[in-house]
Amino acid sequence: MNSQFEDIRVDFITGSRRISNFCWASIILLGALGFSIVGLSSYLGKDLIFFLSAEQILFVPQGLVMFFYGIAGLFISFYLWCTIWWNVGSGYNKFDKQKGIFSLFRWGFPGKNRRIFIQFFIRDIRAIRMEVQEGFLSRRVLYIKIKGQQDVPLSRIEEYSTLREMEDKAAELARFLKISIEGI
Repeated sequence: MNSQFEDIRVDFITGSRRISNFCWASIILLGALGFSIVGLSSYLGKDLIFFLSAEQILFVPQGLVMFFYGIAGLFISFYLWCTIWWNVGSGYNKFDKQKGIFSLFRWGFPGKNRRIFIQFFIRDIRAIRMEVQEGFLSRRVLYIKIKGQQDVPLSRIEEYSTLREMEDKAAELARFLKISIEGI
């Protein structure tokens, strides 16, 4: 989603509150609970949940290992749920031609640097760079090339579902800033 006026353009960035993150956090939580319950059932010698039988599992070593995997999975799930709660990575890219400033804002993890706010002069922007890697783990990212700085990513790796969508976004932004596109 973006908002554009004559001299101001704002591109909103979705953070970790995506459907895929909700799915992964839920799947890991359920799996971790299952492993923990089976490990605990093997220790107690009786089934705590009727469909998770632990009769054939000895506590040492199988039950102990399953319980350990369950606890590790709970920590991973807790981490994912926290990133969803804090919406890590969300923010906006604001291009203000009137003031001549490009502002990048992102939410980070809680603490001293929770708010990430960086500003650059629009006159220092040299080009829009597209990075595309096709394959099993495809990667499509837009970058802004800034004079004297390293390239600044404008999007997440999995934000663009098609190459056409990415090219349209890059062309739209390049037209607005009146700069060139590099890559591909």
